[in-house]
Amino acid sequence: MNSDPLLINKLAAAVLVAGLLGMVSAEIAGGLFHIEGDIDISEQAFVIATPSNDAGATEMAEEEPAGPTDILPMLATASVEEGANVARKCQSCHTFEAGGPARTGPNLYNIVNADIAAADFAYSDVLNGMEGVWDYEALNGFLYAPADYSPGTRMSFRGVRNDQDRADLIVYLRSLSDSPAPLP
Repeated sequence: MNSDPLLINKLAAAVLVAGLLGMVSAEIAGGLFHIEGDIDISEQAFVIATPSNDAGATEMAEEEPAGPTDILPMLATASVEEGANVARKCQSCHTFEAGGPARTGPNLYNIVNADIAAADFAYSDVLNGMEGVWDYEALNGFLYAPADYSPGTRMSFRGVRNDQDRADLIVYLRSLSDSPAPLP
């Protein structure tokens, strides 16, 4: 058996180097990612829409306003370009071009003033049972909180809570037409 007289020294050196490397890494990470104050992990970074009979959803509803702000006056100055940016979060479920296919949700071209649930799409029973058109007020209410506007909808999107973003989105949707609906 060939024994190395320095084997114990090598093992001790490896343990010491590993410990020093860990301490140096912790110091570098602490300098790069310094957080002042206590971290509050009780709030969610991303709020997930839940059914209204859930206790957590009830608590959330009490903190937020009862409904959407009337954004009709904001539509005159809303930005189509900013609305297109807001609509990016909708692109995983909807298409926006004329004659575009339905995905998880219907194509949204020419949606402003279209009959609710009139497109060639398998809507939820609640939307199929609704009367009226997707006018500015209806879009405002639905986009603010789809599950509150039409309880039972299959659309799980939480909504666009920012008034300006919602106004921009609605003006963008209005622009997706060969003859856009008149502004109020």
